[in-house]
Amino acid sequence: MPDFAVHFFICNIFISIGIGSISMVRHLLKKHVSARILYYLWFFVLGLMAVPFLPADIFLLLPKLSSDRLSQTGLMDMSAQRLFTDPGSIFTESNDFAVSVSSRTAPIPLFLLILWISGMVVVSFFTLRSFLRRYRLEKSALPVQNPQVQDLYKKCCSEIKLKKTVPVYSTAFLASPYATGLLKTRIYLPIHLISDLNPAELRFILLHELQHCRQKDTFISFLMPLIGILYWFNPLVWYALRKIQCDREIACDSAVLQLLKHSDHRAYGKTLINFAEKISRFPYTAGISGNRSQMEYRILNIIHFQQETKIRKLRGRAILTVLTCVFVFSAPVLAFPDSSQYGETYFPEHMDHITVVDLSDIFSNYDGSFVLYDSGKNTWTVYHPHNAAKRISPNSTYKIYDALLGLESGIITPNNTGMVWNGKDQPFHAWESDQTLDSAMKNSVNWYFQSIDSQLGSDSVTSFLQKIQYGNQQISSDIRFYWTDMSLKISPFEQVEQLKKLNENQFHFSPEHIRTVKASILQSASPEGVLYGKTGTGRVDGKNISGWFIGFTETPDNVYYFATNIQNDTSASGSKAAEITASVLSKLEIPY
Repeated sequence: MPDFAVHFFICNIFISIGIGSISMVRHLLKKHVSARILYYLWFFVLGLMAVPFLPADIFLLLPKLSSDRLSQTGLMDMSAQRLFTDPGSIFTESNDFAVSVSSRTAPIPLFLLILWISGMVVVSFFTLRSFLRRYRLEKSALPVQNPQVQDLYKKCCSEIKLKKTVPVYSTAFLASPYATGLLKTRIYLPIHLISDLNPAELRFILLHELQHCRQKDTFISFLMPLIGILYWFNPLVWYALRKIQCDREIACDSAVLQLLKHSDHRAYGKTLINFAEKISRFPYTAGISGNRSQMEYRILNIIHFQQETKIRKLRGRAILTVLTCVFVFSAPVLAFPDSSQYGETYFPEHMDHITVVDLSDIFSNYDGSFVLYDSGKNTWTVYHPHNAAKRISPNSTYKIYDALLGLESGIITPNNTGMVWNGKDQPFHAWESDQTLDSAMKNSVNWYFQSIDSQLGSDSVTSFLQKIQYGNQQISSDIRFYWTDMSLKISPFEQVEQLKKLNENQFHFSPEHIRTVKASILQSASPEGVLYGKTGTGRVDGKNISGWFIGFTETPDNVYYFATNIQNDTSASGSKAAEITASVLSKLEIPY
């Protein structure tokens, strides 16, 4: 939640820029498009305000899963008998050591969250108080029974071509008419309009309120107070809400003026002036009145009103189409990812065929995913694509590439991978000795790989991540823990792609260095295949919440790349992920 607070405040910068851009576009187009188009332009701002609360998957993952590249004609038949009596036997030469990190929230995000929630509580109080006043007023209202008003109302419905009947009520406690209702729209009239019946004036009022109903403006009226609560701290949002309210009324006025004779325009304007001092101050309503500034704009609109031509309509629709395309392509930037960094969902672009399989019986009470790439057939087999696309901390699986970084930088060499222990206490006994790359990889010795990073520095590590395009390519200020503290993240899909690049040396590194790294992660060898792999365990607050096992198996005529990630609250470890991987490979009849 604190991560969302930071994300939300950053999004407000972009939303403010969007408000400024729409204001500029409105100013440039106000003489060239209709009042309704100018009003509709604000819908893009409203859409931007909703995007920060939407998950990134809506924009990034789901459309790709629905593409032709994804085959879900049926789950694979997983009835094949397991090839191994002991699935855990592939993981006998490595120790699953992991150091716990803390989940404590940084003070600034927490402060922003508390400040934001406190402001929402205060604004919600005043909004609720106004809502209750309106509710009590509406409870005192009675359906309009006056025959003249009912007859005039029917004529107005026919005139505006409104098929759905909207109930009309009257009350003595109302100064200005308004329309309201999210599901059931209703119109409320002051009783003095009926007792002092002026048919011409009442006709204008009914046409105006019915037009609000026809344009579904009452929905926007319900949305605006909610936006005011969520964005209470942003003055540009409050500016936009005032402009939306004004443009909504001008658009409604223009729609009514389209129906009226030119000789009635002046009388319609006078009706607006009569209600200038009778302002409806209730939320969730759309009424004929407004403040003085809004009334000035509306009167000027009436004075300069011109009937909408076909060319103007086409021009307006073309502009809305262009802006819709801009919105669709820009909105995903503001969507909230499943975790604290941007770009936290990744789905491979080049996939000839993907088959979704059901492995829930093997994963049991663990969440997570499994990804297998058959390089010979160029096909993918995936359990839970949604999870397979999420970027999470790689934990110790990153040590594969940290070792490659050490070799490429010359800190270690294929003939001399040794490092001397400094004698300081370590969390595990196996770490309290001199290490080689093989022993450091087997025992997942943090200080060995931290030494590589500290000798190179943050800039060199970042450049390396960018060169190999590893996950989100982000490191934290503490270079010792970036692969465990959730700053560096990678998805299971990306893990598989990285392994393929490593094995095929698409990085264009020294072939000897690639062979050295592969030798350090060798798990088993048999005539059927050679298995390479590395575990990783995410340990937070003393609990194992994430387990990785990634690798590949080389057979005489093919290479299979895989990545397994499991998650739960207490027991998701790398060794458990290795056991699950063995069971899955057996079930899929993948030799190794």
